[in-house]
Amino acid sequence: MRAQSRAATLLGPLTRLLRGVRWYFWEISGTADYERHCRRHEEQHPGEPVPTRRDYERHRSRHREANPQSRCC
Repeated sequence: MRAQSRAATLLGPLTRLLRGVRWYFWEISGTADYERHCRRHEEQHPGEPVPTRRDYERHRSRHREANPQSRCC
């Protein structure tokens, strides 16, 4: 019983840590942006096919090149 309670005590923080790591990698990889884009596309354009990740990245790159913003580096 004691080993189970100790494992349960460690499992909560470990799960939170792994979720945080997963979130971090989703954000820096751009996966989260694409997922948000897909949700927004489905809401604003129901019935139309959702662009592929490749098409999304192309559009995003073209937009960034056409609309440059100042950066610190």
